Parts: sequence; structure tokens; C-alpha cells
Amino acid sequence: QVRLVESGGGSVQAGGSLRLLCSCSGKTCSRYSMAWFRQVPGKEREGVASINYDGGRTLYADSVKGRFTISRDNAANTLSLVMNSLQEEDAAMYSCARRMGYLLGANLDVGVYTGWGQGTQVTVSS
Repeated sequence: QVRLVESGGGSVQAGGSLRLLCSCSGKTCSRYSMAWFRQVPGKEREGVASINYDGGRTLYADSVKGRFTISRDNAANTLSLVMNSLQEEDAAMYSCARRMGYLLGANLDVGVYTGWGQGTQVTVSS
């Protein structure tokens, strides 16, 4: 079983920034595409950003393009999400996940990911 642990969430004022970190253990994540998702009460989990196995390609939800940047460090077995210009609508529980099939491309479909972490909470105030 892959184990993913998210960190870096917190409370920030509108316009501020946060960096989230996802640490992978149990099994390597280096040969798998990875992604960040977010969810608020009463709504379905939403794909935010994805990155392919070697970091060469990325995919972003329209709502975060130009503001969020996903990256990975395969040597460290970690995944990051830098969030800039945070808005109230960005407030959510953010989770990371690993794509089930290795060497497959970046994807924002919840159904092809596994190993969900507990998530890290992001709140935005004004």
C-alpha cells in the first residue's frame, strides 16, 4: 500500500500564498503520475493539478491556472503545490494521490487515483 501524507495547509488572507507538500512512502511514487485534489463539505472532490511521472507535463484545472504550480522531486519521493493569489473559493481540504497505473500521463480524473492521504486544510479569509 502506498501511503501519502499531506502538510503545509493553514489559514491565509485572500491574496496570500501557501505551499503544500505530499510525502510518499510504503511504495515509490516516482514512476506514477500524481495529482492534487480538493473538497469542501457537500461537494464532490475536484481535481486541481496533476503532473506526469517524470515531471515533464502538467495539467491544471481552469480555476487555478496561472496561480497554482505543481512540481515533484522523485529523488525525495515528494509532490508539492505552490498556491499563489489564494481566494476564498480555494478554501478546501487538499489531498494528494497516486495514479494507479505506472508511467501513465497526468490526469485529473479522481477515478484513476489511489492512496489518498488524510488531507491538509486550507482556509482563506478576507
